[in-house]
Amino acid sequence: MKVVIIGGVAGGATAAARLRRLDESAEIVVLERSGYVSYANCGLPYYIGGAIKERGKLTLQTPQSFKRRFNVDVRVRSEAIEILREAKQVRVRDLESGKEYLESYDKLVYSPGARAVVPPFVPAHERVLTLRTVEDTFRIDDFIKEKSPKSALVIGGGFIGLEAAENLLARGLQVALVELGDQVMPPFDYDMACILHSRLREGGVDLRLSQKVEALSADGQGIAAKIEGRGEIRADIALVCVGVAPETQLARAAGLELGIKGAVVTDEHMRTSDSDIYAVGDAVQVKNFVTGETALFPLAGPANKQGRIAADNICGLGSRFAGAQGSSVVKVFDMTAASTGLSEKAAEAAGFACGAVLLFSPDHATYYPGARNMTLKVVYNREDGRILGAQAVGYGGVDKRIDVLATAIRAKMTAQELTELDLCYAPPFSSAKDPVNMAGYVIENVRLGIVKQHTWREMEEICKDKNALLLDVQTAPEYEAAHFEGAVNIPVDELRARLGELDRGKKIYVNCYSGLRSYIACRILSENGFDCSNFSGGIRFYKVVAEGGNYDSVSRHLCGVRAD
Repeated sequence: MKVVIIGGVAGGATAAARLRRLDESAEIVVLERSGYVSYANCGLPYYIGGAIKERGKLTLQTPQSFKRRFNVDVRVRSEAIEILREAKQVRVRDLESGKEYLESYDKLVYSPGARAVVPPFVPAHERVLTLRTVEDTFRIDDFIKEKSPKSALVIGGGFIGLEAAENLLARGLQVALVELGDQVMPPFDYDMACILHSRLREGGVDLRLSQKVEALSADGQGIAAKIEGRGEIRADIALVCVGVAPETQLARAAGLELGIKGAVVTDEHMRTSDSDIYAVGDAVQVKNFVTGETALFPLAGPANKQGRIAADNICGLGSRFAGAQGSSVVKVFDMTAASTGLSEKAAEAAGFACGAVLLFSPDHATYYPGARNMTLKVVYNREDGRILGAQAVGYGGVDKRIDVLATAIRAKMTAQELTELDLCYAPPFSSAKDPVNMAGYVIENVRLGIVKQHTWREMEEICKDKNALLLDVQTAPEYEAAHFEGAVNIPVDELRARLGELDRGKKIYVNCYSGLRSYIACRILSENGFDCSNFSGGIRFYKVVAEGGNYDSVSRHLCGVRAD
């Protein structure tokens, strides 16, 4: 059997290695257009910033090492330019010599990846760059070394945009980041992204949200970006990071079935509409595991899994790809942000009757030195308590909690089952009730009606409601530092003795700093016959949204400024 693989990196290289492990006699040829067959795609920004210092560290396998270990014929700088399905051949161009030849196959694995999207207003110029390949990375590094630019404009606030901004700052450049939407990191909800907005600005990024680049020009002196209705931004270089698109021109020309955004359609075995052609990686549409709908997840994890599954099926094993849920993590200076499954906005758009809870939890026992809080948001189905998604932003332990919740989503677990998870505990690592357990408790309290909750989005109307009573249960000094205009201050520890001061004819909206003491206050009030609601996330989270976002209405009801 002869297998030709178009494209290396995550999907193609994984398929090649798995094929060899399953079939020692197969002839395996990998055609890779770039000069690198297997490289640390996700590590590219960190080479630019200097965290990864050696160019060789970015290369995971070379053609020579692949040949030695797996007896795979890897041909770099070899571009597949046509798939001849009836003849079962691939037309290949040697990019070094320019010569073309035909390569036959019994089975073909199509793994071309995705290309960086370059909007039509972006000119071709040495000062206008993208970051997708090793060659892109070295081009940026060389330009910085040779030209010593002082400033950079990053266009786009997704994973690559944020990582590029941080690493260009680490290289000593001033960085402005322009994002068309009102938030960075689209997999996150707006309120959670606001934490990242604040941290980016604290770190020195000139973050400009809800701004559209409508023209970009470049010359030997620098670049100029025209911002719709906002004037011009000038910098020495521009890095365009507005997303990626499936690179499927070959598949289209070959007549393979395509789906959303031109991605290749496959079955659960990664087989295309041609039974002898498999497709994997960023060029393939997949099933969203949570919704069951088609989706694109241009991430390394799914690509690796798909490469293995394609190889299994070529060799007669019936492996299946059950879908992806977009689990991902990003470093933003000293913070970590991670997400899995559906955001609240995505769950609503998918038609779920969803709810969400916010927790402000320490990453480990507070009596052990070094504990730092993380913000955890968990989205659930109100009808049955099933976990639909989660996001976390903090310092230590963020990825750990999202990984647990990603597993819970995969197992279709409910909030009640989160409370039952037996998770590791020792003071340096967690608390006896882990934040994941706590998320389950909070969701169940809301679902069972033990406590009502309201969110920062509702505070605008609540503050206008004359039949609403705002109760702040912080201590007096905390209240002076930050409170809602018109709120009555009764510290939670004094509440039982002062219930007579509250109007039983009004609904009471209770807040504290993080939402914990206000929950306790709500239980006291409910047990004494009051109609009350707990402010999810507390004033702490309200301030995050006010400071990290674009909503003036959020800040105008808040009095006082907390130093932390």
